[in-house]
Amino acid sequence: MPGALPRTSTLALNNATLPYAVEIANKGWKKAMKENPEIRAGANVVGGKITHTGVAEAFGLKYEPIKKLL
Repeated sequence: MPGALPRTSTLALNNATLPYAVEIANKGWKKAMKENPEIRAGANVVGGKITHTGVAEAFGLKYEPIKKLL
């Protein structure tokens, strides 16, 4: 959090992320990823397989499309 505005930046981060956390808690991670493309886009690793192209490229590892793993 930025030191100049710790309270408001914390509130902003909470307001931006809490709906996703609630959705994952209510549906489970797999169903939430299947139904919500924004949650799905946030996945880096699923079942030990890298599902984000940037992460795979950065480490020189194989990329697996997340839709294939859900």
